[in-house]
Parts: sequence; C-alpha cells; structure tokens
Amino acid sequence: MTARARFVWSVFAACCLTLPAVLSMPASASAESAEEAGLRITTEARERDTGFGNFTASQTMVLRNKQGQESRRQLRIKVLEVADDGNKSLFVFDEPRGVKGTALLIHAHREGADDQWLYLPALKRVKRISSSNRSGSFMGSEFSYEDLGAPEVEKFRYRHLRDEACGELTCTLVEAVPVEKGSGYSRQIVWRDQDEFRIWKIEYYDRKDAHLKTLTLGKYERFLEHHWRAAEMSMVNHLTGKSTLLSWTDFKFRTKLTDRDFSQTSLKRAR
Repeated sequence: MTARARFVWSVFAACCLTLPAVLSMPASASAESAEEAGLRITTEARERDTGFGNFTASQTMVLRNKQGQESRRQLRIKVLEVADDGNKSLFVFDEPRGVKGTALLIHAHREGADDQWLYLPALKRVKRISSSNRSGSFMGSEFSYEDLGAPEVEKFRYRHLRDEACGELTCTLVEAVPVEKGSGYSRQIVWRDQDEFRIWKIEYYDRKDAHLKTLTLGKYERFLEHHWRAAEMSMVNHLTGKSTLLSWTDFKFRTKLTDRDFSQTSLKRAR
C-alpha cells in the first residue's frame, strides 16, 4: 500500500469511528438553551432600535374605570437616547388644568435602579420617586412608575417559552424575570413578532405570581427606516377592572434635544 493510500485509509477509518459518537450526542449538547434564546431575542430587539437619537411626541391618556366612565389628559413626551446606558425621558402634562405643568423625569439605567423625579407645580418642588414607591400608580393611571422606565436588557433574566400566531404574524414569547428585588412584578411574558421584533403584548404578574395587568400595543408606525413606535398602548388591570389607553401622535425624531433638556432644573421649566 502506498503512502497516499495509507493516508486516505486512516482518514476514512477516523471518520467511521467518530461518526457514530457524533450521531449519538444528545441534541441539547449543541442546541441553544431557552435562557440563551430569550436573552438573544431581547438583545436583538434593543440593537435594532439603537441609533434613533431622540424624539418628541404628543400623547392622549384616557383613564377608564370599571363602569366605563372616562377622563382624559394631554401630555408631551421627550426622549433622549444615551450611549451605553438607559434613555432619558420627560413627561409633561398640559391638560386638564388641575394637572397642568406636572412633569416626570426619568434617567433609566442598564444596571441599578432608575432615577425618577416628579415636579408638582402646586407645591413648586421636585420630588424624588424612591425605588420602594415605583410600583405605585402614575397620576391615577394603570401604568406604574416602574412601567414608564425603559425595560433594559440587563435588568431581567430571560427564558424563551414558545412561538405562536399573533394575528397574521408569528410571535416569540419570552419570560422576563426582574433581577431587582424592589420590582413590583415577579415576572413578565412578552410577545414579540419574529419579523421586526416589535412588542405586541406584555402580561404582568404580581409578587404573588397572580396575573395583574396586560399591556396591548398596536398601530405601529415606522420612522427613520427601521425604528418602530406603537401609536396605541392599552393597559388593563385585571384586579380592578380599570384600564388606561395611551394614544401617541406627532412623532418627531432627531430634534435639537440635549442633556440640558433632561435635568432636574428642566422640570420646573417644562410648561
């Protein structure tokens, strides 16, 4: 047998010996775990929305009680993207007269608690929202102060649950468990479509793991080619029967907003 023939035979024998072992390996040895998949999906969603810079928008908030009675509020929103940290947001109430000038400033963080300040014009002072109070209602709505902060990837542990149809789309369901002990939730279940990674629904479970609230999003609009924003958000409280509808209009991206527009001093100027 020539040297070349001996080499070919040795390669063939090695393949024959190792192939059965490879075929007998369990699928889980090379497959992505549910935790890894959940983290990958959520990270991809954040990366897709990176680069919007900043935006402003108008918002109508409709509060509805169990009997169907409604009250309305008008707000202005400003959001500034921050590199390597959470975004900065400013909410300013314009109507009704009783809440005009009330403003909420949020400095979100990828790690640790967000910084939140509330300006109450009647008292003419800025109040810091403590971590222990962030599960409380924001201005009588079904959104808590915690809900208004950006859901940073680093603040949760993730697990991919399953894929299922959501309307004409296919959604991926990911369970998100808060890392911070001060959260008002034990977990959230997030529905994202597989095409654009948009959130269509979030179920919130309280600390006793009871289904507390459901957020439904819709009427998405695309800006700057790949930045999606929901024009409608509806939060339903299953314990009280109350709900809050947020309608967004007049989105404007890459305006002249700077850090100075998101300082505690800016709260008192926000009129």
